[in-house]
Amino acid sequence: MNSEDIRTKTDDELKKILLDLRKAQLNARFQKSQGTLENTAQIRNTRRTIARVKTELGARKRGETAQAKPAKAKKAEKKAAPKKTKAKTAA
Repeated sequence: MNSEDIRTKTDDELKKILLDLRKAQLNARFQKSQGTLENTAQIRNTRRTIARVKTELGARKRGETAQAKPAKAKKAEKKAAPKKTKAKTAA
């Protein structure tokens, strides 16, 4: 489940999804400890999906909406620092 799918769900649906994901995560951890889990990436994907759902629920609670991120400003070019000593002249 990606972020776009999560944004289209209602709060109640997200809470139900969160509960289901936590149950799936618990079962996957038990299977891993018993050595019967075939796809260990499932634990990571479930954990990340839980984080996405919780992030969206928190943003809705704070009243934030999904907006495009502003473009990053370019870094300023570094200027050479003035010399601390005078250059020696050829004598």
